[in-house]
Amino acid sequence: MSQDNILDEKEPKHKRRIRYKGTHPKNYKEKYKELNPEKYADDVAKIIQKGNTPAGMHISICVKEILDFLQITPGQIGLDATLGYGGHSLEMLKCLDKKGRLYAIDVDPIELPRTKDRLERLGYGSEIIEIKQMNFSQIDQITSKSEPFNFVLADLGVSSMQIDNPERGFTFKAEGPLDLRLNPKMGISAADLLKEMTLFEIEDMLIENADEPHAAVIARAILSSINKGIDITTTTQLRNIIKDALKYVPKIKEDDIKKSCQRTFQALRIDVNNEFEVLDEFLEKLPSVLAKGGRVAILTFHSGEDRRVKKSFQYFFREGVYSEIAPEPIRPSAEECHVNSRARSAKLRWAIKS
Repeated sequence: MSQDNILDEKEPKHKRRIRYKGTHPKNYKEKYKELNPEKYADDVAKIIQKGNTPAGMHISICVKEILDFLQITPGQIGLDATLGYGGHSLEMLKCLDKKGRLYAIDVDPIELPRTKDRLERLGYGSEIIEIKQMNFSQIDQITSKSEPFNFVLADLGVSSMQIDNPERGFTFKAEGPLDLRLNPKMGISAADLLKEMTLFEIEDMLIENADEPHAAVIARAILSSINKGIDITTTTQLRNIIKDALKYVPKIKEDDIKKSCQRTFQALRIDVNNEFEVLDEFLEKLPSVLAKGGRVAILTFHSGEDRRVKKSFQYFFREGVYSEIAPEPIRPSAEECHVNSRARSAKLRWAIKS
């Protein structure tokens, strides 16, 4: 065998990056333009202009409304309790104008370092922002080492980066592991959780976490599959079980089935991450971490979250802990919802510490 042939066997042939034809790639990894906003700014701008969110990005919601309420001034100390992509933090940092301090936390170990790097490249390093991986139910641990906060923001929505990446298992629209954990290194996946649940527990979860009208039908279908020895390990498996179960419901439409899929995944995500429990703990600790006159704004995205925020604010207002609370939730404008369809379900509530 010649030397050339030996080299051919040892050296793998170079494979070019998969490129998509046209403007609508279906595979997450093929969306290289969207995943590189700095390099393909024009393409990303066009996607946003059409009302879509580029893969791997997150478009912050109600930015103007939040900043108008928080009234951030240079020298203040604040907290972004749900850092995510860092869009809200970036705008709050601009208001601080390099004076004061912003603390930012998030539970996601995958996205957190990416956001930290992104903000550093924009000129916001450890001298003005302190970023930590932690759950926002632990906010009292931050103020035990710092002064009380002049402003706090919590955006309770799941980031688009998490939803769009099928490897995270947050969406039924693409094949992926049925995981749904915000921190994949902690707790158990949605697939493992379902195997431990009874019929009543699954039905109750769907009602409590997502107000699912077909909870009983879906719960029976899920448990029936598990009892037959079928491990529901992927997002598409669960989606197909829901679709097959609901197609026999009288007068049900395709759009209704899609919404039931969305609600089922939402209910599972909430349970997997104990979202209601940690939100309740966060709301309970909020007054103790706010300075006198401190302001807090919270963005919610479904009724279960909004009810908890509303009741907590009302309770502490009656107790005299908050001097003012939002009389009604603030909704994103029609223009914002057109540009970012994921803003449609958002509600913004606020409170001011006495």
